[in-house]
Amino acid sequence: MRVTNVDRVHCIARAVVGLRARPAPSFFSTVPIFSPRINARDSIHLLFPDDSTCSPDSSALRRLPLHCSLPPARRRAPVKPAPPAHPEVAFEESSFDRLPQIQDHTWEPALAAFQRSCEVMHGRPRSGTDVCRSALATDPIGAQRFFLANFTPWKVFVANDDATLVQDTGLMTGYYEPELLGSRTRSAPFTHPIYGVPDDLLVIDLAELYPQLKELRLRGKLEGRRVVPYDDRATIQKRTDLAPRAIAWVNDPVDAFFLHIQGSGRIRLPDGTFMRVGFADQNGRKYHSIGTWLIREGHLKSHELSMQRIRRWARENPSRVDEALAQNPSYVFFEERKGSPDLGPLGAQGVPLTPEASVAVDLRYWRLGTPFIVDASQASPALKIVRPVIAQDTGGAIRGIIRFDYFWGFGDKAGEAAGARRATHSPGCSYPTA
Repeated sequence: MRVTNVDRVHCIARAVVGLRARPAPSFFSTVPIFSPRINARDSIHLLFPDDSTCSPDSSALRRLPLHCSLPPARRRAPVKPAPPAHPEVAFEESSFDRLPQIQDHTWEPALAAFQRSCEVMHGRPRSGTDVCRSALATDPIGAQRFFLANFTPWKVFVANDDATLVQDTGLMTGYYEPELLGSRTRSAPFTHPIYGVPDDLLVIDLAELYPQLKELRLRGKLEGRRVVPYDDRATIQKRTDLAPRAIAWVNDPVDAFFLHIQGSGRIRLPDGTFMRVGFADQNGRKYHSIGTWLIREGHLKSHELSMQRIRRWARENPSRVDEALAQNPSYVFFEERKGSPDLGPLGAQGVPLTPEASVAVDLRYWRLGTPFIVDASQASPALKIVRPVIAQDTGGAIRGIIRFDYFWGFGDKAGEAAGARRATHSPGCSYPTA
């Protein structure tokens, strides 16, 4: 699914008693919250502490949430964030009762997801120890009460190129954990490889020499004494020397391609058991949508574009499938993952994803474990989502402040939901208040 306008998101964090009010982004953000890359209309609600002794501080805002120590009975009126360092960003206080109605049943999976995040954050510096302790002690029936008692929403406005125009919606897509048919060994009809990391793939980290490039890792390979870009998809599809690196073989090249896009999946083996695979590395090439190529070549209309429609085109045009897939030069390499089949795949935070309660975010702006409330809608097919979610994953195509990817779950039903929709959404983030 591609959910296209973020209608509202609410992030959750806490401040330390006595912090000075300063221009700052969210407690969960990693850099100032303005990005000139944002072109869609985006809105975010940030949750700041209710106590007046707790004001946003630029250093604290880059951390995972801490907390104010005063009990609820002694809270004062919420402190409005100081004007941000960037004039392109503005804050507006909100409250849960001003948000669109959130159905009661959506709080429980959000709490379960947040508890999983707390299991890896709990006890770490800057990890929001008290709010995690409270979350881990909360029964499912108290999920809504927990979020409402601990967090307050603030809305974030982001200006576009014309600073007089304010954006309050953005792009949200959806993803899922697909099921494929395959085998650990190559034998008909399982002839399409799922590759592990190739021996000739180099990952070059320049941070030691150039600290400003600490987030940049180059992928390439050696040609003589030179490091050159690693092969693109079209080249990898033609290579035969990588066969020993295959960890599985599947029966459908399009299924394999969509596994690359989703980043994880389960392969049903001939004996009926499952093999779970997940992202291990990537060839360093940028992702390009094959849907754009199909539209440009006149194979599909823009309003027809969906994962289901692409699959149908592939079935009708088997001789052109390799050509179409090669339009995306990015190629993902996988590793086998262990874990309970009752739980979702591991996200970037290292915890199992929770269907319809986990989202992928841009880690340049948000820290994993951040809670949000998303308000997403689309006209055709009809969709309306208003529910709390937790940032627990990321992806190469997730670029921007209000750019989210919504995890639908496992299997065909989740795939239909993820592949057939485009929606507008506004995000707000929630910050602990107690």
